Amino acid sequence: MGYIISTVNMKGGVGKTTLTVNLATCLAKNFNKKVLVLDLDSQISATLSLLAPQEFSKLRKKRKTLAYLIDNIIQPNPYAKLTIEDIITDSICGLANLSLLPGDIELYDEFLVSEMMHQKSVNSDNTDNFDEVWNNFERVLVEQIVRPIAPNYDFIIMDCAPGYNLLTKSAIASSDFYLLPARPEPLSLVGIQLLERRVRNLKKVHAKINPLNLDLLGIVFILSEGGLFGRYDRYYSQVKRRVERDFSSEKMFPTDIPMDVNVAKSLDMFMPVVMSAPNCLASKAFNKLTEEFLQKIAHCKTNNG
Repeated sequence: MGYIISTVNMKGGVGKTTLTVNLATCLAKNFNKKVLVLDLDSQISATLSLLAPQEFSKLRKKRKTLAYLIDNIIQPNPYAKLTIEDIITDSICGLANLSLLPGDIELYDEFLVSEMMHQKSVNSDNTDNFDEVWNNFERVLVEQIVRPIAPNYDFIIMDCAPGYNLLTKSAIASSDFYLLPARPEPLSLVGIQLLERRVRNLKKVHAKINPLNLDLLGIVFILSEGGLFGRYDRYYSQVKRRVERDFSSEKMFPTDIPMDVNVAKSLDMFMPVVMSAPNCLASKAFNKLTEEFLQKIAHCKTNNG
């Protein structure tokens, strides 16, 4: 059974997609792991970091995106022709072990979801249980998609949208671990602290019925424009010390991802930087980070028997 991992932070612009696609690519390219990237953000940044826009456009016209699967959960269609295997795009970036389940700019209709939840609540014996109905749906929405295919992969890595919408909550609830990318800036503490409160509450909500088996795998610092000089260096050190006070050293990845212009250039090429510029500073850091990632997974596996 493969591990299901969410890359998440309540704050936007902290490098979630950069971390997701480069970690996944390193695992597939350099460590022979079979990896699936799942794009849960309607901005489709992960999708367009792995596929050219014209390729995505062709897939979307054929309805081969995550939106098709979500639609079929919200409004089950017995005549649905596409399976999840039909929608997953294999051999991404020419790597046999790397696959993508493309996202969509319109992942689901919020009105239809609310209408379905209301109807389920009305049809139940307890008309006051809307929260329970919603929590149950939140728990199974993403899980219904990823759990059946988890045995086919070593890792399924999900790129979550910032904030705390239905899909992000459902992704976290369906995960074995979550990764928390952050910028070395004081405001990053807000995103980290808010996420941890959300996760604690999520665990509390589901504890009585079906407890979540979920742990923070680690925090990854991705450096911002400005480098590590002068005042920025001081802020960086302050943020790291404050985070280290809140979390054990085991929850911090030793390797930071440096600011590297090649990361931005890779976006224009619609591929991860570890493919477009494998010898640059950022790529070397991602390779080291991937080694640490696998060590943390092995450590967790050993501790869990």
